[in-house]
Amino acid sequence: MSGGGAAAESMRPSGRAEEFRPGVARRSPSARAEDAAKTLNIGEVLDRLRAEYPDITLSKIRYLESEGLVEPARTSSNYRKYSLDDVLRLRHVLHAQRERYLPLRVIKEELAALDRGDTALPRPGPRAVPDRPVGHGLDALIGAERVRLSRRELLAASGLDDDVLAELEGNGLVGPIAGGGYYDSDALLVARTVALLASHGVQVRHLRAARAAADREAGLIEAAVAPLRSGRLGESDGRAAQTVDELATLLVRMHAALLRTRLAASRSG
Repeated sequence: MSGGGAAAESMRPSGRAEEFRPGVARRSPSARAEDAAKTLNIGEVLDRLRAEYPDITLSKIRYLESEGLVEPARTSSNYRKYSLDDVLRLRHVLHAQRERYLPLRVIKEELAALDRGDTALPRPGPRAVPDRPVGHGLDALIGAERVRLSRRELLAASGLDDDVLAELEGNGLVGPIAGGGYYDSDALLVARTVALLASHGVQVRHLRAARAAADREAGLIEAAVAPLRSGRLGESDGRAAQTVDELATLLVRMHAALLRTRLAASRSG
């Protein structure tokens, strides 16, 4: 590809992902023509994104195209040619999925708003209550931000429909805090994760096993720390809470390692 080396260098990220900004979503045909020498093929786009998003694959890029989130140009031979705009757009999608747990439907609405030149996106944010330190145990794995959300706020922040949230509640995957009538940060994380899973065809009924596994692991942890809480070992409540967090973190890590092992075995088999 003529000018490919210079183009690749000009599209290399400088320490962090370039922010997707209004006016970048859909550039004019003349501007796109001027950037024709800077286009990349899909493999080169994958190389650019992989440093920031190690899980990205060619199939994922094609899937995002099929969902209308990016529209690369095509050569006369029908090969995809990605512009700088397309790469920035893909980064926006991947960042929104990974950092904000947004479903593709909501991300697509954001991109449409940026295409229109909207500078303020209508994304209602949860009210954060930073009462836990970040970087320890489960907080380091799934985040420490604390929120209190009404049902309407949870639906808006997760992108779920009301009937899907009701199904989650019916299966014990999400529920309001007892006596509080509001939803916490874990409910938000589950709801956003379910929305992402749904974009890949995973239904709520498929997740019952995850709830059952969490119940069993919680029982295992409670049994392990019961002597601490009873005081037989002279440990404080603080030590018991710390042990709960340590055990939960170990179980989550073990589960992730086992899942990776199983997936590797299925690919090699």
